[in-house]
Amino acid sequence: MPSDSIDESCIHKIKFLMHWFYRNAALIFQLTQKDDEIKHPTLTAVPPVSIHLYDSAQKHVMSVPPDLHQQYLQTCQNLSQPENHFVARVLQEADKGDSSRQTKGITLKIAGNNRLVPVQRVTDEDVQVLASVLCSAVFVTGLDLRYNNLTDVGVRHMATFLQSNETLLHLRMTGNKIGNKGGMYFASMLQVNCSLEKLDLGDCDVGTQCLIAIASILTQNKAVKAINLNRPLLYSQEEETTVRIALMLKSNSSLVELHLCKHEIKSLGVERLCEALYENCSLRYLDLSCNKITRDDVKFLGELLKQNQTLEILDLNSNRIEDDGAIYLSEALALYNRTLKALVFQ
Repeated sequence: MPSDSIDESCIHKIKFLMHWFYRNAALIFQLTQKDDEIKHPTLTAVPPVSIHLYDSAQKHVMSVPPDLHQQYLQTCQNLSQPENHFVARVLQEADKGDSSRQTKGITLKIAGNNRLVPVQRVTDEDVQVLASVLCSAVFVTGLDLRYNNLTDVGVRHMATFLQSNETLLHLRMTGNKIGNKGGMYFASMLQVNCSLEKLDLGDCDVGTQCLIAIASILTQNKAVKAINLNRPLLYSQEEETTVRIALMLKSNSSLVELHLCKHEIKSLGVERLCEALYENCSLRYLDLSCNKITRDDVKFLGELLKQNQTLEILDLNSNRIEDDGAIYLSEALALYNRTLKALVFQ
């Protein structure tokens, strides 16, 4: 009897263990597999979430403003060009600016006429390097290159850069003898560029061909708001360039500021400009200083001011308007015009 009872007890326990084993076989297998993976790990692909995190980090890095100074040094090395210490210093100072430069924008002031501090003037080779650096500097909205040693070769680099650039708004080139060829590079650029708002080509020795080309292009370009064309090299007395500029003003509705100093403008030019300004409703600042406008020519301007309600600044400095011309203007201003804020003449 006892032996039989022991056998039945053992059988009962064996059945219980077998039943438990079958119920938990899957769990035992998983635990065994986990232990094996820990001892012998295998390489697996990076999960998709990690890729998204990387992309996000990459975008964040791209949003950080580039180090202009380091980029400049690296580009000089890549192009085998010597470093211009003046340019390098300006870029280094720009790198020290606060974070607001990304939203407000900055102007790089690299003018070569600083009389207080001797500077190394910018050359055509320097502009090639600078244009390459500025391709990634979207926060640079202004560039001042006045009175450097730039020719049409450097202008070609700058014009090529501007054809695809959409962030530079202001460019000053005053005093660089780029000639008519350099001016034509800028004229071609204005056919493509739709973001540049201010262009200064004063005292750049541009010629008749360049002025006519720019006047023609500005009939289509709606981005440029201010342009300086002071002191071109003109060899004709027929005022053809002034007539072309006047025709442009008839159809242009975006230009606000126009500088035509030393254009040899006489009676015909003044008359055509006034005819155009009867139709133009955007120009606020007209610079006609240092021309050949006489007291009789001022009559056209006097009649214009009686009707024009847009012009705010008129510069007639260094013309021959005399006392009679001043009287014509004063009558128009006293009795009719209420919008002109500044009238300059000697």
